[in-house]
Amino acid sequence: MTAIPETLTQAREQFLSMVDSVRPELHRYCARLTGSVIEGEDIVQDTLAKAFYALSLSQEVPALKPWLFRIAHNCALDFMKSHGRKYTEPSDVIDETVAFEERPEPAVVRAALLRFLSLPMTQRSAVILKDVLDHSLEETAETMGTTVMAVKAALVRGRAKLVEEEDAKPIDSSARAELHRYASLFNARDWDGVRALIQNDCKLDLVGKSQRRGKEVGMYFGNYAKANVSLKVVRLEGQLALAAFVDGAATPSYFILLDVDSGKVTNIGDFRYVSYIAKEALFEVL
Repeated sequence: MTAIPETLTQAREQFLSMVDSVRPELHRYCARLTGSVIEGEDIVQDTLAKAFYALSLSQEVPALKPWLFRIAHNCALDFMKSHGRKYTEPSDVIDETVAFEERPEPAVVRAALLRFLSLPMTQRSAVILKDVLDHSLEETAETMGTTVMAVKAALVRGRAKLVEEEDAKPIDSSARAELHRYASLFNARDWDGVRALIQNDCKLDLVGKSQRRGKEVGMYFGNYAKANVSLKVVRLEGQLALAAFVDGAATPSYFILLDVDSGKVTNIGDFRYVSYIAKEALFEVL
């Protein structure tokens, strides 16, 4: 196996350090566009990968925040289209008889992630950027690749349409039992029992950090043996997940996703290194 050049690894670490302060805000935007903290992080990861590649071809660093938001916006549109989500071009023209209010709508700022999915894409994007993230009209228009007038139109319509819509899907009882078994063994520090649940070629994604497979996954539990973390099974945005509580905290610090097939864990998605997700997540302990 060919080793990754040290200079490339250093460049990646330098890049991640450079964008670290922008990542939580990028995630707030992408999570609300998709209605999911998990899918939102997928888009953030795609955004950073594309930005890192583009930067390697550039002679200078562009204005970081607006540049990353433009990439994230386009990545989100690609994601929506590839998943068959509703997508509308920013072609609205504001009706001059409709009053536009510059100040954010308080109800919009407090809105849950899934509520934004009731809006067409252009309205959703404009409302999130302007009202939730407090971008200016000009910054919002630049990110969306449209005009300030079109942004105003989208804001007027989006604010008016934003209503609460959240459908809870039934939980698979067998899958729930599998996660409870994993959590019980984990919380009892029965690492041999936990490892017995792991499929030989299990894939591990420490999101934003590294990926492992097979025997290398065993080291993952060795690290947890040294940490004060307990797990609870939760409904996270309609799907089963594990919430990780660190040092006895009352609220989860991050989440873990498991794929289980015939009693064996085939995939682990651990979001401990992108803990800002927990601040945006809607969950219910089961």
